Amino acid sequence: MTARINLGPLFFHWPSDQMVDFYARIADEADIDTVYLGEVICSKRIALFEKQYDAMRERLLRGGKKVVFSTLAEVAVTLDRKHVKAICERENDEIEANDASALTLLKGRPFRIGQLFNCYNIATLDYLVKLGATHVTVPVEMRAAGIAALAKRANEHGIGTEVQVFGRAPLALSIRCYAARARDRQKDNCQFVCNEEPDGLDLHTLDNGRFLTINGIQTLSRHFLSLAGEVTQLMEMGVTHLRLSPHTGDMVKVAAAFRRLVDGHVTADEAQAALNEAQPDAVFSNGFFHKMPGRERVGTLA
Repeated sequence: MTARINLGPLFFHWPSDQMVDFYARIADEADIDTVYLGEVICSKRIALFEKQYDAMRERLLRGGKKVVFSTLAEVAVTLDRKHVKAICERENDEIEANDASALTLLKGRPFRIGQLFNCYNIATLDYLVKLGATHVTVPVEMRAAGIAALAKRANEHGIGTEVQVFGRAPLALSIRCYAARARDRQKDNCQFVCNEEPDGLDLHTLDNGRFLTINGIQTLSRHFLSLAGEVTQLMEMGVTHLRLSPHTGDMVKVAAAFRRLVDGHVTADEAQAALNEAQPDAVFSNGFFHKMPGRERVGTLA
């Protein structure tokens, strides 16, 4: 059985029109099985496009996609809790929890565990399954042995296992907004400066080397993760779903590359060549999977 291709939630702050156009193209053109909608980084952004949720959902459903709504990954203030509650109260939609604050609200119904929830081990997975989890996306920094162990246990429970295979790797969250600080603004008066960097703001070291990427309160890798060369191994482990993280490159082409790869129509090298074309400014890496620093490159990326 080949793995399914999913599109994870958008981490970045894009203008409403750009977001609507992006999901319309995904609905009509992308060979993707499930699309995750919802703000997972900053609740302040939500008011700018929450009225678009239902329209985007309907467009995706008409395009043959399954839609799952994702909750915030960091819940610190009343506005955050209000948004999580609103998402969890969507009775006709499946929900992906990215923070434990959603668990009480989801009690009594099936739900998914997102990659920002930090489910690293079997004991945590067992507990979440008892609460109703039917699907888990593993944290992006897990190495092959850890993914294999979680996938094996998930299969024993009869639930799905998802692994991010494309896009900048989400590494950490902070109460402080780095994007606002970089522009000498306060978090409460940020003026949504994060929309100036649609794929995140590069963080430079003191000797001007590009090191990480910031997106509001989120820290991501500067390199783009690509597990094109590891897809066969992931499927042999029992991983059931591959996650693509949205970026400004040609995500339709990215989805097509992974679809052809899992279906056996192209080699890993050919798939990676397509990814290079779809995201031409990206530097790709796969170190975490191979028990190395995440920025390292192994195999087809070398």
